[in-house]
Amino acid sequence: MDSINYTPQDILHKQFKEKSIGKGYDMADVDEFLDNVIKDYDAYNKEVDRLNDENERLKAKVDELNRQVEVGSSMPSRSASRQPVSSATNMDILKRLSNLERRVFGSQLGGENNNNEDSHLL
Repeated sequence: MDSINYTPQDILHKQFKEKSIGKGYDMADVDEFLDNVIKDYDAYNKEVDRLNDENERLKAKVDELNRQVEVGSSMPSRSASRQPVSSATNMDILKRLSNLERRVFGSQLGGENNNNEDSHLL
């Protein structure tokens, strides 16, 4: 919008030069002013068109993303469809984890001698 010559206030308060001979305004002054007003209108129209195009592009993108979200939310997720194999398997994993924690943390509490002996388990 660097090519804009006049603000609405500039147009409202414009004072034209009067002719040196006779009554009225200098036609060259008025023509130059109106030419610049026309250039401003062209610049505004181009900017409005550009912004409308961008607005339409962004609306289309939002619509596409909303469709993707709707499709994604209507499909069951893979993790939700997976059921645990069995509760015994989970219990076995918890027991193994507990045993490993006792070995690791227990050896740290027992001193360096136990730590060296259990290092082959890690």
